[in-house]
Amino acid sequence: MQVKEVMTKCVECIQPDATLQEAAQKMRDLDVGPLPVCGMDDRLAGLITDRDITVRAVAEGKDMRKTHVREVMTPTVHYCFEDQDVNEAAQNMKKYQVRRLVVLNRDKRLVGIVSLGDLAVETHDEELVGATLGAVSEPAAPKK
Repeated sequence: MQVKEVMTKCVECIQPDATLQEAAQKMRDLDVGPLPVCGMDDRLAGLITDRDITVRAVAEGKDMRKTHVREVMTPTVHYCFEDQDVNEAAQNMKKYQVRRLVVLNRDKRLVGIVSLGDLAVETHDEELVGATLGAVSEPAAPKK
């Protein structure tokens, strides 16, 4: 089964120069936690999550109306390709300990997001999902 068969399609982006307030409003309106960040060329520039906003901005007292997405987004984004097998996507989730991957086409254009939940619901492969969840959930060493 290929990633494109299980991924969430029609993913919206936010621009790097949008404010955190705009990002949070978009997350609320779309009922999502992650938002891909795309530049004017529609190329993936990063990813911003509700956790990024909370930990990197709110905790530091940044003004949500003046702070830009680019200031707190995660610039390194783990991804897979839409024509890859779901097992390969699961391996990447395990490797990077992430619950979701951005999905690109072979022209490296954003086409979707695949989550651990998508794998669980769409593949019905309990062994794949269980092993992936176990690896993703391993505690990381705390930063000091």
